Amino acid sequence: MTDTAPREATPPRLAAPSLIAVIFINMLGFGIIVPLLPFYAKSFDAQAWQIALIFSAYSLGAFFGEPFWGRLSDRYGRKPLLITTITGNCLCYLALAFAPNVEAAFVIRLLGGLASGNGAVVQGYIADVTPPHLRTRRMAHMGAAWNIGLIVGPSLGGVFAHPDAGPIGFQIPLFIASALSAASALCIALFIRESRRPTFSIADRPSRWSAIGEAARHPVISRLMLLTFLVGFAFTGIESVFGLWAQAKFAWGPREIGVCFAFVGIAAALTQTFVTGRLAERFGEGPMLAAGMALTMFACALQPLSTNAAMVIALMCLTAIGQSVAWPNVSALISRTADPDRQGQILGLNNAMGALARVVGPFCAAMSFAHVSIEGPFILGALIVAPSIWLALSAARLAPRRVEASP
Repeated sequence: MTDTAPREATPPRLAAPSLIAVIFINMLGFGIIVPLLPFYAKSFDAQAWQIALIFSAYSLGAFFGEPFWGRLSDRYGRKPLLITTITGNCLCYLALAFAPNVEAAFVIRLLGGLASGNGAVVQGYIADVTPPHLRTRRMAHMGAAWNIGLIVGPSLGGVFAHPDAGPIGFQIPLFIASALSAASALCIALFIRESRRPTFSIADRPSRWSAIGEAARHPVISRLMLLTFLVGFAFTGIESVFGLWAQAKFAWGPREIGVCFAFVGIAAALTQTFVTGRLAERFGEGPMLAAGMALTMFACALQPLSTNAAMVIALMCLTAIGQSVAWPNVSALISRTADPDRQGQILGLNNAMGALARVVGPFCAAMSFAHVSIEGPFILGALIVAPSIWLALSAARLAPRRVEASP
């Protein structure tokens, strides 16, 4: 008889929405910082490749953190891991406010990424408390909470940042981000109920390397992991140089970047709140995943042709809509395919592929931006996304059939 970690019976109806609301608080702090990072790095007189490293450091940490935290959450429960990782992120934001140079900023971002590699824990919690046929909808709501954070966050960052003052001009946004992470960890400790009973036995649990081999051989999970890497490579590469591209092409500064990201967040949040779940439930996860990839590719290919702010924002919003239609379906397909007692580990491996893409993508985009053309990252992104359409359709064809719950 295997030693598994049974879920609690009849978890509370508001368990997933409550966690999503708390994660929004944490994502708000993340949204404050991301659009400011190119300008923060430039305040240390960083070169383009160093700016790419600052972006990539966080994802490099998450690459190691995601499968580690996901596996631990399968064993010890989701709640303690969420509190631990969010507290670590809080401390890293605080340390970043006092970084003396670009090298220290890189190390702090690396540690912050390691601490924040908890996406699999959040997804695992939602999968624990949500029936399979509703998981895309719940994963979409989680994505909406993240993107609403990106609506308000960049605006706060743009208001409180003072790039002309050098690194010290970014301290107030970093203090706000740290405080929001602390509030998120406290809310989880006080209000969020554990979704599964911990088990301290490691019997019959494969090692990390064995799990990687199993995932790579699995006909569905391997395709979804490759898709996650390709699309993450393209989108995060564009995101990492977007501020520099907009500055070079349209003379934008932090405030204009913040406004653009706010519109992107609104488009993504509305799509994930009202559209993604309904479309997936009607047409299936695979077709909608492929449609989202096609829309992303189309928007990336057109962005070099933009001539004004309205066109830039419209195409960035179209990219966000494509991503919003697609990504919740990846998590839903994996959670339906993976062993329920290893969902955190498998989701963590998939998120690690996304993190690896966020390491490589910004570096390649920066090199393309600096040495080929300022439009290079968008063209490269469109070419990289194209094969993911086939991956989405083939993975969905091989995935277990979705079982609908009785009304």
